Amino acid sequence: MASRLMWASRAASYLRISVFHRGFASVVKDLKYLDSHEWVKVEGKSATVGITDHAQDHLGDVVYVELPEVGAPVSHGSSFGAVESVKATSDINSPVSGKVVEVNEELNNSPGLINSSPYDKGWIIKVEVSNNGELNSLMDADKYTKFCEEEDGSH
Repeated sequence: MASRLMWASRAASYLRISVFHRGFASVVKDLKYLDSHEWVKVEGKSATVGITDHAQDHLGDVVYVELPEVGAPVSHGSSFGAVESVKATSDINSPVSGKVVEVNEELNNSPGLINSSPYDKGWIIKVEVSNNGELNSLMDADKYTKFCEEEDGSH
């Protein structure tokens, strides 16, 4: 009887974990967002780019990240690499135009950083921005949150 109770409690705790559904993905206030779910943080002429928590949540476990070369040009709204997950492969688009000045080499060994830390350790590239005016076409945190809710059908 005791072993049956232990098995039942283990099964119950497993089921509780497996049906856990996390709430809406986090959105960081001081970032700008592209409608293809990339974020950018601009400091002067330097911009850090990654994919959003919403995007990584929909992708599932990231297993590979295709990174551009340092020095490669990137264009606002155009693809510069790809993220491969257990579910799909998705292009990564640049929210800004400019030149890649750094890539996150950590992602070669630990692509899961995009899942565990999309806004911090999971950044993808750093860009020397050539046109700060492009930032005006990006969404702020509030607009991006509304955009994601509409896209998910939860008005």
